[in-house]
Amino acid sequence: MRKNDYPNFPQNFLWGGAIAASQADGAYMEDGKLPNSSDVQPYLKGLSNLEIQRLEMQGMTLEEVRKNLQDETSYFPKRFGIDFYHHYESDLELLAEMGFKTFRTSIDWSRVFPKGDEAEPNEAALKHYGKMIDKMKSLGIEPIITMLHYETPINITLEYGGWKNKAVIDMFERYGKVLLDRFGDRVKYWIVINQINMIQVEPFLSLGICSDQYVPIEEAEYQAVHNQMVASAKIRNYAKGLNFDLQIGTMIADGTVYPYSCKPDDIVLALQHNRMQYFFTDVQLRGEYPKYALNYFRENDYTLDVTEAELQLLRENTMDYMAISYYFSQMVDSTQNTNKPDSTTNNPHLEASPWGWNIDPQGLYHTLSQYWDRYQKPIIIAENGFGMHDQLEDGTVHDDYRISYLSRHIEQVGRAIYDGAEVIAYCAWGPIDIVSCSSQQMSKRYGFIYVDLDDEGKGSGERIRKDSFHWYKQVIATNGSEI
Repeated sequence: MRKNDYPNFPQNFLWGGAIAASQADGAYMEDGKLPNSSDVQPYLKGLSNLEIQRLEMQGMTLEEVRKNLQDETSYFPKRFGIDFYHHYESDLELLAEMGFKTFRTSIDWSRVFPKGDEAEPNEAALKHYGKMIDKMKSLGIEPIITMLHYETPINITLEYGGWKNKAVIDMFERYGKVLLDRFGDRVKYWIVINQINMIQVEPFLSLGICSDQYVPIEEAEYQAVHNQMVASAKIRNYAKGLNFDLQIGTMIADGTVYPYSCKPDDIVLALQHNRMQYFFTDVQLRGEYPKYALNYFRENDYTLDVTEAELQLLRENTMDYMAISYYFSQMVDSTQNTNKPDSTTNNPHLEASPWGWNIDPQGLYHTLSQYWDRYQKPIIIAENGFGMHDQLEDGTVHDDYRISYLSRHIEQVGRAIYDGAEVIAYCAWGPIDIVSCSSQQMSKRYGFIYVDLDDEGKGSGERIRKDSFHWYKQVIATNGSEI
């Protein structure tokens, strides 16, 4: 431990962590659940990290989805997760032992409305999530609940063409209303859609759209995200009429970039790239489509179905706060990159993780400051963490590398608060090891708690406290003054 140079966290600061039902719950097809977008992703043994990354960005074809639904030989890790569905009580007790003030997780849409289009919810799912929330509250843990974290029912993809279909707006609104009605008395903070800007990086998971369903695919992606923003505004509008103290937020993954150099072409490209990242929060926090985005659509010959009633709904129902995931920073070089989200360049001044993610603590200070200066809305750090290969030694994991990464990032959160940013929560990603979203691996571990399972689901499932467990406990106990 060391003293934090920026120990500026308010007394009511929410220290905690975050997971997703799609990566942790398991219990595939139990209690009425049906498959979702994460359940059809197989573990691809023997591929490099770069190959896995490329496949993720390509998305899935309709044929692959249908084949994977019938596949009885491949291993689909997210169908099993870490069996949080059955172990949530003891797992939450471990988090409470660390002193967690908050815990972010998701409710699986494909449990509550297994096909997505039902008229009535699945009561067994609602009872389960009610017990989970009650357990959090009994431990003094403030729930942050995500309504959709890559759990779109696969029926929405196959029968409706994913989120591009406006019919999905009403289906999701029905689902959101059920959650607010059932849990609004116990859950204050809601994130409607996880990382709503990941449409071109994780198109299948984000939008439930297959790569061969539409041409041009990018036009369909922007239509789909428009529909998601309309659905979010409808849920925000409904929340205003309830007699609960509710905060409805949007969430983005930080995708902003630095210019590669001080060359004007690099600086302007970075500006253009960043604008199309701010687009999502400009619409949801300012309430209107910015001119630069309309120009982008026109220049690429994209036509979106946007009604005046939807624009009014967006204007009148901006989100209460924003949530950010931050892992690494990126750059753009005008000689080789475009303003597309996936067109970036590695920073030669930074070290990278084994998955090629550049480690840049000051990048978190930079992005928090930029978003705060732009919107002046409260910020929740919904994800920040370090995926790494961990080794059990002497009955634990000596993960100094994780402590180093997190301590330097937490320090920069305090620095942003010092400069005026209203950051209200810090959720370390994957406080207990879960299946990786992008690679389907268990070996890409983020947790303070080791889970004894390998990439093919073999192991005891035992939970083991890592060195970082005791470190984070002290961080929370000192309210960030020791890191």
